[in-house]
Amino acid sequence: MQYLVSVIADEATHAGTPEERAAIDVFNDRIIADGNWVFAGGLAAPSAATVIDNRGAEPVFTDGPFVESKEFLAGFWVMEAADLDEALKLAAEGSKACNRRVEVRPFL
Repeated sequence: MQYLVSVIADEATHAGTPEERAAIDVFNDRIIADGNWVFAGGLAAPSAATVIDNRGAEPVFTDGPFVESKEFLAGFWVMEAADLDEALKLAAEGSKACNRRVEVRPFL
């Protein structure tokens, strides 16, 4: 089963320290070696976002995030895990490595 582990950050913590980035690299190397890695990535700040709404006659492009919020998605892992318990354990280790809160959601 695959799970999305979303990293939640705010502007003050978005970039991460060199120590946090090193800890993330160590964590990534381990989940790759253990076979849990599917895909992961960090995201630019919400100010770099463009929202597109093409539900009408013409697409509307809007600079900036869809919603204004103090917190935002800063990065993610897509992990393979046997079950939710394993996914939560891995997510807890990822949270520790990146020093951020994370959210775990299974793919349908």
